[in-house]
Amino acid sequence: MMDLVTSFLNLVVPPATMMMLAFSWPALCFINACEWVYNTLYTIEDMDGKVVIITGASSGIGEQIAYEYAKRRANLVLVARREQRLRAISEKARYLGANSAIVIAADVVKEDDCRRFINETVNFYGRVDHLVNAASLGHTFYFDEVTDSSVFPILLDINFWGNVYPTFVALPYLHQSNGRVIVNASVENWLPLPRMSLYAAAKAALVNFYETLRLEVNNDVGITIATHGWIGGEMTRGKFMLEEGAEMQWKEEREVQASGGPVEEFARLVVSGACRGDAYVKYPSWHDTFLLFRVFAPNVLNWSFRLLLSTHGTRRTSMVGVGKPISEGGSGRYLMETTSPRKLPAGPKTFSKT
Repeated sequence: MMDLVTSFLNLVVPPATMMMLAFSWPALCFINACEWVYNTLYTIEDMDGKVVIITGASSGIGEQIAYEYAKRRANLVLVARREQRLRAISEKARYLGANSAIVIAADVVKEDDCRRFINETVNFYGRVDHLVNAASLGHTFYFDEVTDSSVFPILLDINFWGNVYPTFVALPYLHQSNGRVIVNASVENWLPLPRMSLYAAAKAALVNFYETLRLEVNNDVGITIATHGWIGGEMTRGKFMLEEGAEMQWKEEREVQASGGPVEEFARLVVSGACRGDAYVKYPSWHDTFLLFRVFAPNVLNWSFRLLLSTHGTRRTSMVGVGKPISEGGSGRYLMETTSPRKLPAGPKTFSKT
């Protein structure tokens, strides 16, 4: 009997849901628009004098988010491993209007480091209002090409635990200030894209963690999940980071122009949305159309990606980071340059950490 009921629901519920969405979509859009206007006019948070911690602030999205908060006269705490780079960013942030900006060199995958920079912030400012988790780690290899699996925990650590640890330590102080956590997510958390399997898995875990946490904190602490598609950044410009912090570039990619939207625009939307109290920020928002296919017609989405990939001819990928030899000859050279005089360690190197 139960099997019969389940079979009936499998047939009826999907089309019925689609029809309900079709009829209710205009009303939902109108309600969302009214809510956005109300929040923009009446509930936008004044960040003047507020304390904002930004992890991964040494480049890319984190750096631009720091500048956006600076324009709102916030007190900034910039966290990353590259202290020298953070100092330059803090100077620019103060020039743009930040009341103050301090830098703390720390690794967000280490709980002790997270506890240290949160405690230093509270000791210096007495509070935490916004925690922006912008540190992220990407890769551009096919999973079946990997010969050294030591990169796996590194990718999961920075993209998941690098968000969880700062949140865990800062949460009591965010409760006190009715503060907000801002999460740097990615459309890959639900949209399958080749060469990003581990990154996508980590982002999916991250989004599910914060969706659950949102219910647990019950509006005492706000959570803004910012989801972006392919946007310009260090990774799209061919710049990568060694685990010990030395920068390097893959010659074949470093001249390629980023084809995605500007990082600055995404950062502006993130900060504006966080100050309005938005639960979600999406850039570009049209990516959500793919979600309907993912839920109701996954085969169509898979066929589309396979067709798109087939139009690019034979499979071509970066061999950097898969444990294979680096060739210095021929047209497709994989020679890398590094700012560090140290010898490049063996193993995976196709990732970017801030």
